[in-house]
This record gives sequence, C-alpha cells and structure tokens, in this order.
Amino acid sequence: MSTATLPAPPPTWLPVSVLLFSASLWGLSWWPLKQFSAAGLSGPWLALLTYGVVGLCGLPFLWRERRQWRAQLKLLILLGLIGGWANAAFVNALVLGQVVRVMLLFYLSPVWAVLGGKLFLNEDIGWRRALAVALALAGAFLVIGGPAAFEQPFSLSDLLALSAGMGFAGNNIVARAAQGVPMLSKTITVFVGCGLVSVAMLAWQLTPAAVVVPSLQMGAGLLAYGFIWLALATATWQFGVTHMESGRAGVILIAELLVAVLSSTLLGEEHLSASEWCGGALIAAAALLETTGASPSPACTAAT
Repeated sequence: MSTATLPAPPPTWLPVSVLLFSASLWGLSWWPLKQFSAAGLSGPWLALLTYGVVGLCGLPFLWRERRQWRAQLKLLILLGLIGGWANAAFVNALVLGQVVRVMLLFYLSPVWAVLGGKLFLNEDIGWRRALAVALALAGAFLVIGGPAAFEQPFSLSDLLALSAGMGFAGNNIVARAAQGVPMLSKTITVFVGCGLVSVAMLAWQLTPAAVVVPSLQMGAGLLAYGFIWLALATATWQFGVTHMESGRAGVILIAELLVAVLSSTLLGEEHLSASEWCGGALIAAAALLETTGASPSPACTAAT
C-alpha cells in the first residue's frame, strides 16, 4: 500500500493572518447585504445571485480537479451541504435581523467548533482554549446587552443565525478532515451548496422572496460582491481552517464580531454602550490569547 505525501504545512503565522483578514471581510459583509436588501432583494435571492452564480461559474474548475477530490467525494458533498447552509442562513439572518444580535448568535460557533473538533478530530481542549472560548462568549454576551437581550422570543433571524453558526463550525471540521481536496474545489463546492440551499429556500418560502429584476447598477454590484468580496473571503477562510485546528480557527474568527460591531457603529447603523465596548475588549482578548497560543498540530491524514 502506498501513501500520498501531503505538502508541508505553512508557517504558523500564515493561517492566523489569513483568517484575521477573512474575518474582517466577513465582519463587513453586512453592509452591502443591507444595501441590496433596501433595494428590494430578499435573502434567498441575494444568496442565489451571489454565491450561486459564482458556484455555477466555478463548476468547470471543480470538474477539472475531480481526480484529486474523487477519493474524498463524500466529504466534499458534506462540505457543500453544511457550508452551503451556513452561508445561506447567515445571509438571510443579516438581511432580516439586527446586525449585532445576529452576529452574537452566529458566534456561538466556537463552542460547536471546539466540541466538534474534540469529537470528530480528537483535538485537545487545553486551559488556554477553554479560557479563550469563555472570554469570547462572555464578550459576545455583553455586546448584545446581557440578559435583557433574551427577553424577546427567538425570531426567524435568530434561528437562522444560530443554525448558521453550527454549520460554520461543521464546515471547519469537514474542511480540515478533507486534506486531500484542493482549496479551489472546497471553495467552489461551498458556493454551489449555498446556491442549492437558496433555491430550496425560495421553493419553500422560508423567508419572504418577492421576485425583483436587478437594475444594471445593482447587477454590477451583485457580481462584484460575489466574484470579488465573497470569493476572496471564502477562499481565505478555507485556507485558514484547512491549516489550523477547528477549535482554534473558531476562536480566532470571533474577531469578525468585533469588526461587525465597530463597523455598524462607525457607519451609524447602531450605537455601543459601555457594556458593549467591554464585550468587544473581551472578544479581542480571546482572539489574542488563542493567536499567541501553541502552534497547531500537524495536519491530519485522511483514511482510505
């Protein structure tokens, strides 16, 4: 029996830096989504016209790499379903809900990532990671106002945000397990999966989905958002989670919440209280604690 030699892992700082860059893009993604929504596009249509169109255009590239991912086809399909739901649900949650509340519920994902990494990849949970998760969740809790934030019943946007966080954590675990799948194939598969999930949302009318014909200006904006912003954010995200333990990646990406909170404040969408600023500081401390921790373990090898 012959064993395939995997490429040497990148230096520790590279996936950390790439993930922080990706987190910044995702943290700012609410703004164009809100602009498109104000112009009349619902969440499912936004996801379909951005992720879905990019995924459709990427199918020839996915097919070209079929020899490389064929042995891990099941993992690739799973990645498309889980990652597709995570992105479609996230887009719909941001369109329907309040930015900070949606981001909080979504960023319970480090909890699912740490637990999933332990259950499925046998990753260790040391005191440093446990403390980082605790700090991140405490900070996120303060950002949305503490116990008062949950006096209202969960809305559809809340449920979508929570399920998106679970899907995001699951995507991280599957992406790391599928070490034999090329990065481009992973990225395209997530876009295709999001498009398919969006079609299902439109068919089942999970969210309001009135048909709107985009203007020329809106169409250009959608193409730029899908082919530049989302493609870059997704590719850097897939690179980072592939070369890093899922629990560590989940905590580092909590920086996305901080970016979303600061950007929504600076752009005048929302205003921060003293407790929310304290929460942001805790989130930043959690990301710093995890980033300066021990280097990630060697990449796991896929069983055949």
